[in-house]
Amino acid sequence: MRRNRNAKIVATLGPASSDGAVVRQLFMAGVDVFRLNFSHGSHADHSQRFRVLRALEQETGRPIGILADLQGPKLRVGTFADGPVMLAQGQAFRLDLDQAPGTTQRVGLPHPEIFAALVPGAELLLDDGKLRLVVERCGADFAETRVAVGGRLSERKGVNVPGVVLPITALTEKDRRDLALALELGADWIALSFVQRPEDVTEARALIGDRAAIVVKLEKPSAVERLDEIVAQTDAVMVARGDLGVELPAERVPAIQKRIVRTCRALGKPVIVATQMLESMIDSPVPTRAEASDVATAIYDGADAVMLSAESASGKHPVAAVDMMNRIIQQVEADPAYRQLIDASHSSARPGGDVAEAVCCAMRRAVALLHAAAIVCYTSSGHTSLRAARERPESPILSLTPRLATARRLALAWGVHSVHIDDVADVDQMAGLACELARGERFAQAGQFIVAIAGMPFGTPGTTNLIRIATA
Repeated sequence: MRRNRNAKIVATLGPASSDGAVVRQLFMAGVDVFRLNFSHGSHADHSQRFRVLRALEQETGRPIGILADLQGPKLRVGTFADGPVMLAQGQAFRLDLDQAPGTTQRVGLPHPEIFAALVPGAELLLDDGKLRLVVERCGADFAETRVAVGGRLSERKGVNVPGVVLPITALTEKDRRDLALALELGADWIALSFVQRPEDVTEARALIGDRAAIVVKLEKPSAVERLDEIVAQTDAVMVARGDLGVELPAERVPAIQKRIVRTCRALGKPVIVATQMLESMIDSPVPTRAEASDVATAIYDGADAVMLSAESASGKHPVAAVDMMNRIIQQVEADPAYRQLIDASHSSARPGGDVAEAVCCAMRRAVALLHAAAIVCYTSSGHTSLRAARERPESPILSLTPRLATARRLALAWGVHSVHIDDVADVDQMAGLACELARGERFAQAGQFIVAIAGMPFGTPGTTNLIRIATA
């Protein structure tokens, strides 16, 4: 089941893709990591999908990554007495804690934490940014606003407060219940929504421990402002462009996407580009040319993965969407300009870097000089394979690990083909196994070079200190 590409595909499961036969088709079409979106569906739904995925893993013999995406806080207005209202530009409109049904003059906003953070001049965005209010006067339980951009407002629509760090945690009580289930099931990655500051990641890490790796969804401007700190704290990042595009002008999102990808690549953290990548395929069997270019741009930038949301969860053509994304990636990676761009954007080793960095830099150079057929990483924690992936080498990375959990997590990393193996005792055994598996997994033919890296003593996380060149 070798993928003939480096970038990975994350696909969301949902009503259109919960059947075991469809999930299998999605995997065969190219999905590397499956996302369970806890904003929708019951615990029973997610448990069943989890069982289907683990059964598929057993059937295919390939590690499959599972990402549990937590909903995070959802800030919404209350109800209206007579249905949706029309807000005209320039009119006054009040938000308060009163639970009485709203009118054209006011509506309840049951979130005191928002009022605690507001100041005159702050903006409130309603219904994914379709309406915009400017605060003129506010207190602990109210905000008098002026409508800057009007429109139709119906009940329970979302509220965004750009430019304001709200005094709330990224984990609600619902998230904590969902997290407990995800960890009990054995999810490989936990995605955190509504991250505003590094402390939100620290709080989640205290709950999760080493039972799963963490993906921070970058969707708040305050998180982008502290990007380096947050990326350093997390295990991976998702560029949540839809939410970013609500709180920031649309024209700023492409540059921020590129900045996030560059930062993650420099720090060796997997990065997923997500939201509306092939959105027209929710209904259409083919994407727009602009969508194909959007996916291609993320690949040219060196993103580890691209993600499908509603396209695979509730769309009419989930398998076709995955197949299309797979073909776009393959086409880009076959372009000679792709390798030139990847090399040009490579983050060089820092003076004073660690031993692992030195070994992986040497590996990258050796692969280029020898035209090695494959890189073989022996890893326990996954650190060695992630460091190799950071280098974006010319040859594919065959990652060997005695820990199934590590093999599953590495399904998200660029260029990494992960294989679960028994433990090895010494360098000679590792080299022999590396050559055998490189041939068996169709990465190398007899007589071709392979470059192997590992850490000694074996099984000790974070000790990458060995490079060996062998002949398959």
